[in-house]
Amino acid sequence: MDYRTLGRTDLQVSLICLGTMTWGSQNSEAEAHAQLDYALGQGVNFIDTAEMYPVTPVSRETQGRTEEFIGSWIAGRKRRDDVILATKVAGPARDPSRGIRTLDRLDRPNIEQAIDDSLRRLRTDYIDLYQVHWPDRPVPSFGVRGLASLSDRPDTVPIEETLDILADLVKAGKVRHIGVSNETPWGVAEYLRLSREQGLPRIASIQNAYNLLNRTFEIGLSEFALRENVGLLAYSPLAGGNLTGKYLGGVIAPGTRRAVAAQFVRYDLPGQAPASARYVAIARAHGIDPAQLALAYVNSRPFVTSTIIGATSLEQLKSDIASIDIRLDSDALAAIEAVHRDLPDPCP
Repeated sequence: MDYRTLGRTDLQVSLICLGTMTWGSQNSEAEAHAQLDYALGQGVNFIDTAEMYPVTPVSRETQGRTEEFIGSWIAGRKRRDDVILATKVAGPARDPSRGIRTLDRLDRPNIEQAIDDSLRRLRTDYIDLYQVHWPDRPVPSFGVRGLASLSDRPDTVPIEETLDILADLVKAGKVRHIGVSNETPWGVAEYLRLSREQGLPRIASIQNAYNLLNRTFEIGLSEFALRENVGLLAYSPLAGGNLTGKYLGGVIAPGTRRAVAAQFVRYDLPGQAPASARYVAIARAHGIDPAQLALAYVNSRPFVTSTIIGATSLEQLKSDIASIDIRLDSDALAAIEAVHRDLPDPCP
């Protein structure tokens, strides 16, 4: 396993991060524990979750179950010190029926309730990396491209207020470091400015989507990652499974993510299938599993701190973790860039 430094902290996190958003819906507690055992045995020390997981599909009935599964593993295995644990606080729900609290906001009552609930479910006294899952203000995210005008609500919680609350969690010892997710270049710059000018905690990471079908992180955010040491925690590196090739031809098998999580529509765009087909063909031409090629590409980017993988089976997990040993040669990289020139970012 390879390890990289998390921001400007003293934490060394594995280049492969174990994602968990299917645990509690597609995966049972026993399967979650088996994945944790295997991943740690392969040198993975970084686990990412969120208070709203699982999300395949999103449900008030299952919300928080993923953290509970991790918590029962921590309590049973007594290995809290062996893992770097990341979780997230939810921003305002786009669909109130799927929200966590009566009104999800990034204000003091909501964040304080969120952290205490997460600590209880995870059966730990502290979170290594506490992330804002998405901004309080409306921004283009989850497949929305661009921002033509501002649509802030009168009660939008300012970043300064959110960061001040997170600072109190750090002072209280409940959180070691903080990060953001689904954030924009302006948002990252604002977090860094407030940290610099007001002595507030500095964000250590940016968790955004990044894969061969969506390299928009390279436009603006990658420079922050490289210059400011706020590295990318890349989620959806397989573009919702599309880069494995299993959905080519329009076949959606029962039990797959696209079958059970109808809300994930960001990859249901016209350019996805032709781009995916070409990337899969490159993998096969070089004798590489398509999923491993897609993961190896993300792993190789210098602005990436960790690649978040999620699997519904132990076999998938083993293959995904093994991507750490794949090195793409110049011919494979040139072929990838040729596709990107022809079909740039078909699924932002």
